[in-house]
Amino acid sequence: MKNIKTHFYWYNKRQRNGFLFLVIIIIVAQAAYIFIDFSPDKMLILSSKETIQLQKEIDSLKALKAQPKKYVIRPFNPSFLTGYKAYSLGLNTDEIDKLLAYRKQDKYINSAKQFQKITGVSDSLLAVLKPLFKFPDWVMAKQNEAKKPKEPIIIKNINTVIAQDLVVVKGIGLKTANRIINYRNMIKGFTFKSQLYEVYYLDTIVANRVLERFRIFKKPEIDKINVNTATFKEILHLPYIDYQLTKNIFDYKREVTEIKDLEELKKIEGFPLDKFDRIVLYLKAE
Repeated sequence: MKNIKTHFYWYNKRQRNGFLFLVIIIIVAQAAYIFIDFSPDKMLILSSKETIQLQKEIDSLKALKAQPKKYVIRPFNPSFLTGYKAYSLGLNTDEIDKLLAYRKQDKYINSAKQFQKITGVSDSLLAVLKPLFKFPDWVMAKQNEAKKPKEPIIIKNINTVIAQDLVVVKGIGLKTANRIINYRNMIKGFTFKSQLYEVYYLDTIVANRVLERFRIFKKPEIDKINVNTATFKEILHLPYIDYQLTKNIFDYKREVTEIKDLEELKKIEGFPLDKFDRIVLYLKAE
């Protein structure tokens, strides 16, 4: 007893009381564990409906977990396919290399047909991938526009149309249309369709569009003047003829006295041979 007291000598009274209280709690807890029955009053009945239903749900969850995972492929833009995703979709390495090489040029794919042309995928693989392709809205709008049936083009006489008729052509506004009409009036009507390309500031591509809708049904009737009797001013005001050419024509007339055939005009110095067929539209030799 003396030894015990000696052992607790180093602790103060409060610490010794705490230690004693802890020992009592341990003893009480051990006694309770040994002598008190903690088992539930009701045993789980394995045959109950709730238990059977719970077991079915557990089994179904286990079966679902055992199934292989199914990946849902969402629509995608083929221009932004990575090598890994392209491979997972069924493309071989050669097809992937062609796709990536095309994209390195900063070019984009805008149709399933173009995708096949670039990569060389088979028709069967394209049939699988095509429904998954998703292109920008402007591309889809352009494709839908191309699918629309084109309205039949009604061909009109270019020598009788008015400016409002011409503005239906893409690239022609009212200003350009009036310029075409004014030029037509100046040359007394279009005799050759190539004359349309002579209109000032009219782009060749736009002129081609005009000729798709407008044709020369009948050549214009032009009042020709006699080259031998016409005045200097009358010839000078003819289309395709400038002052210098007019002077050369009159110099030639003084030399030969009379021009008997318009083919003689080709002998005149500085005569534009490429415009001969146009100039003779307004002249006659009598």
